[in-house]
Amino acid sequence: MKKIAIAAAVTMGLSAPASAEYLYGFGNISANYLDWSKGTEQRAGHQEDFVYLELEGGAGFTWGEIYGFFDVENVQEGSDELRTSYKGSVAYKLGESGFRAYAQHYATDGQFFSASNTVLGGQYRFEGQGWFVAPWIGAHYTITNPAWNNGFSDFNGGMAGWTAVYNFTAFDQNFWVSNWHEMEFGRDDDYLAVSGESDDTSMNGAVGFWWNATDAITAGLQYRYAYNKLGTSGNQNALIYSLRYNF
Repeated sequence: MKKIAIAAAVTMGLSAPASAEYLYGFGNISANYLDWSKGTEQRAGHQEDFVYLELEGGAGFTWGEIYGFFDVENVQEGSDELRTSYKGSVAYKLGESGFRAYAQHYATDGQFFSASNTVLGGQYRFEGQGWFVAPWIGAHYTITNPAWNNGFSDFNGGMAGWTAVYNFTAFDQNFWVSNWHEMEFGRDDDYLAVSGESDDTSMNGAVGFWWNATDAITAGLQYRYAYNKLGTSGNQNALIYSLRYNF
């Protein structure tokens, strides 16, 4: 598959060393439909199905890896209801080991709410032919600015998680499975008081099954899940239907 790197602000202001060698990269633009389960809609009345467009990319270098995406959400409702979200991460290799210094930043912004989450910590990358698993952990800083209260801005416990990908071939077709997962722990009571989330721990992630129909086209189905996250207590889950064009 033809791939390119998309720098697209995912380095979060960090510059690669001048001697860095480019190893691999990918980029795509996609249309996605997120369909919340009926149980989630009943438990969290503010959750509604929505369409989002996404620009995503990443690259590997001799010094480490970068990744990022930018979403425009709720596009079916018109300009007044649009939301934007973006995420950038960088993993910097520490010597010849699998350990990396790790940082990620996620932010979302809508008409009545904005929030950002920044993590600084460490990562270890396990990898082989066609697969990798990269667990990480770090300190967590949160900023929220809801229109209905004063929000929160402070360290907010810790966050841990992983990213995993496994590629395989079946029926002469190329498929792959992905999983990203995040866990927050030790969250501040002041954050819980304004967030609508009821516990000092949370989970957030998705499991995806992808089919590379051609070099340019990838179709995917993701199971999206969350617990005490996204401004709601308890469990939430959805299916995401995706169609990507690969650069």
